[in-house]
Amino acid sequence: MEVSRTPEVFSSSTSAHDLKTRRPLIPLQIVPPDHRKYRKLLDPLFAPQRMGVLEGSTVQLVNDLIDGFVDEKEIDFSQRFSTPFPSQVFLRMFGLPMDDLPRFLRMKDGAIRPDQVVGHEFGHPETEAYQQQTADLIYAYFEEVVAARAGREERADFLSHFLHAEVDGDRLTHEEILDICFLFLITRLTKLTESLYRIFNYLAASPDARRKIVDDPDAVRAMVEEMLGWKTPVMGCARVATRDAEIDGFAVSEGEQVMALLGAANIDEVEFPKGSELVWDRHTNRHLAFGGGIHRCLGSHLARLELRVALREWHRRIPDYRIKPGVQLNFTAGIRTLDSFPMLLGSEA
Repeated sequence: MEVSRTPEVFSSSTSAHDLKTRRPLIPLQIVPPDHRKYRKLLDPLFAPQRMGVLEGSTVQLVNDLIDGFVDEKEIDFSQRFSTPFPSQVFLRMFGLPMDDLPRFLRMKDGAIRPDQVVGHEFGHPETEAYQQQTADLIYAYFEEVVAARAGREERADFLSHFLHAEVDGDRLTHEEILDICFLFLITRLTKLTESLYRIFNYLAASPDARRKIVDDPDAVRAMVEEMLGWKTPVMGCARVATRDAEIDGFAVSEGEQVMALLGAANIDEVEFPKGSELVWDRHTNRHLAFGGGIHRCLGSHLARLELRVALREWHRRIPDYRIKPGVQLNFTAGIRTLDSFPMLLGSEA
């Protein structure tokens, strides 16, 4: 919490996150006081009241996806649900065509995990080149989209909001809109998918927990919070020290990178009694799955809504499922992702 709440000491600037971008991403890599004016613009888009309006369409989207495989015996959960679900929500909110989904997924992977795509570690020339190429493609995509929408009648989507919104009396510049869109792409298409992987990995082997959701759908809200903490999708957030500092007696030098381990914090038994165990009726749950401080995840309320709807609707229609026998799910480090999630649907009988 100290790292996340002292951005003047531990910064999330471009020195902390190298995604081969042309400018700092808004608002993640913007420092105070400018950070506040961008959050003032963006926070209302994700207010709890606004998210509530989206529940009906989110329920419909989840059920449309389930309709496509509910009668099948075996699916790849990644390809059929956990990847397309949040991605389609993103495209709909930005007013972008669903046909662009494969393109978006390629850009997301190239920006976040180029090492997995190329097959070489970070720092390898091929990995660095591929990540740079992907960043350029993301800018080019949004350059084209923003140019096509500029001057058009305002629509009820995020992109139109950015084109017509004002910050302290000034319109967002063309570059600022690109920098916001870039950040939304790599965060919205990543974090929820990883949460679904982690949660369904646990539930696939836990019939009692699945039955709890089926018998008491209202319990989903507390279960989502518990599993977000226990199965944190993004295990850490990088910061860079702007000056010599100290954390719990440990010296940090100016310019050194600091990794705040959110996953470890979320099972810290000083803060969470029985932190390494699932406690469905935990009264206070100050988990850090969405980070903390001024850079706390913008889309936390939307992510909660999506997870609640996904769990409730899935278990209403598919109460029994399991990971395909003999399969070992190998999550990547950092952002906990998978290439494949083979799942068998229905009871074992």
